[in-house]
Amino acid sequence: MTRLLIALLLVSLVAPAFRPALPSVDRINPGTLPSVAAEPVKLSWEVLRDVTFKKKWYAEESVYMLYPTFGQGIQKLNGKTVDLTGYVLPVDLESNVYVLSAFPYSACFFCGGAGPESVVSLKFKKTDKKFKTDERRTFRGTLKLNADNIYELNYILADAEMIQQ
Repeated sequence: MTRLLIALLLVSLVAPAFRPALPSVDRINPGTLPSVAAEPVKLSWEVLRDVTFKKKWYAEESVYMLYPTFGQGIQKLNGKTVDLTGYVLPVDLESNVYVLSAFPYSACFFCGGAGPESVVSLKFKKTDKKFKTDERRTFRGTLKLNADNIYELNYILADAEMIQQ
């Protein structure tokens, strides 16, 4: 499992070279960000793009990795209950580890074309449900921003539950 996560994170070093440039965080209209007062916030993938990355050396793994700097808009959502719709990607079926992606498997972050801001780790409240690759589902949970744990994704949806659409 650790090797898989390290391999996925190593891909993040190469992936940005193959995707279109993102708009500057300064150009994001604050009016388009969801209100943090309402619960739950309907989160969009566009809002999750409010992050920039710079290469940082991680001596622990002897590798450069992308270190995120989250914009103010997404920082306001840290710890908030959010709803997010995307494509379910199984990482480890036996351990019930899944990722929610802005794109289907063929175009996701792990396979090329998309950046690390296009995937969210799902940490389920209950782990009894199984999902198929590319099921389009909406999940509700607590958004956690991760900049320091290199063995996790940058975005985590904690206590995630699938909601009916």
